[in-house]
Amino acid sequence: MGRMPRTFMTLAAVGAVTLASACGDSGTDSADATAGPSASAAAEAVPAGVAEQYETLEEEIAAEGGETDSGAWRVAYIVEPAEPWYEADGPGQRFREPAPGETHHIEIIPFEAATGRIVPNVPITLEVVAADGRVVETKPLNFYYSTFYHYANNFSVPDPGRYTLRAALGVPTFFRHAEAGEAPPMAEGVTVEFPDVELAQEN
Repeated sequence: MGRMPRTFMTLAAVGAVTLASACGDSGTDSADATAGPSASAAAEAVPAGVAEQYETLEEEIAAEGGETDSGAWRVAYIVEPAEPWYEADGPGQRFREPAPGETHHIEIIPFEAATGRIVPNVPITLEVVAADGRVVETKPLNFYYSTFYHYANNFSVPDPGRYTLRAALGVPTFFRHAEAGEAPPMAEGVTVEFPDVELAQEN
C-alpha cells in the first residue's frame, strides 16, 4: 500500500478520536466528555464532496503526475490531454474547445504543506523546458472548478519527449489573519521544478 494522503491522515485522526470517545468508559471526566462530541461533530461535518476532492486528487497525482515539497508549500502536477472548458464571455460563459496545436492540459496544485489545504489566489506561471534548456512554452495558469480545484492551462508541445516543468508560484493575494508581531502565513512564493516529465503525443 502506498502512503496515505496527508489530508486523509488528518481525517483518520479525527475518526480515531471519535471512536475512542464512543468506546470510552462511563467514568470519563468532564473535559473528555466535552472533547468527544466536538470530535464526532467534526468528523461528521466533512462533506462528501470535500472528501471526494482530495481522494480523487491524490489518485490522479499518483497516476499522472508527481509532487515536491518546498518550505511552506507542497506542490503537485498532473499531465493530461488538452481539455475544453467554460470561460467568461461578457455576462455569460462560452464553451472553449482546445485550440489547434494544443496537446496537453498541465495542472499545478499548490497545497499548504502544514494542513494539506489547496491554496487559492496564487498567481502561477508554468514553463515547459526541453532537455537542451530551451523553453518550449510559458503560460500563466487559470484557476479551475472541477472534481478538485486546480490551476492549469493547455500547452502546445509538438515533439513528444521528456521535459522539465518549472512552476513559479507567486505570493497568494488573500488577506491573512494572525496576531500582531507574528510572521504572516503563506507570505512567500516559491519556484519548483519537476524534471524528466514525459509528455507523450496526445493530440
